[in-house]
Amino acid sequence: MAQQAATKQRIKRIRLEDALNANVWDVDTKPHIIVDSEKCAGCADKACTYLCPGGCFTLLAGKVLYSYEGCLECGTCRVVCPKGAVTWNYPLSGRGVQYRFG
Repeated sequence: MAQQAATKQRIKRIRLEDALNANVWDVDTKPHIIVDSEKCAGCADKACTYLCPGGCFTLLAGKVLYSYEGCLECGTCRVVCPKGAVTWNYPLSGRGVQYRFG
């Protein structure tokens, strides 16, 4: 029991925003996320706007806008899109997010 208490004291909790701010992005000029706007327009759920952990997808006047620059490279957008409107690939080698949790 004493060991568990000591372990809990050593673990420092940080907010998600603070952890993400520690990361560095080397953004490629060629997008690694492509969204088919015609397929996207027919989607009622717009799940990508709720589930993207990087907040790359936003809803504005009923249309989904996206920005690949802050992508965490998890592929969630591609997986949750019911219309198959998202084409997602990894950025070119050495580009994209560099995780720096410290």
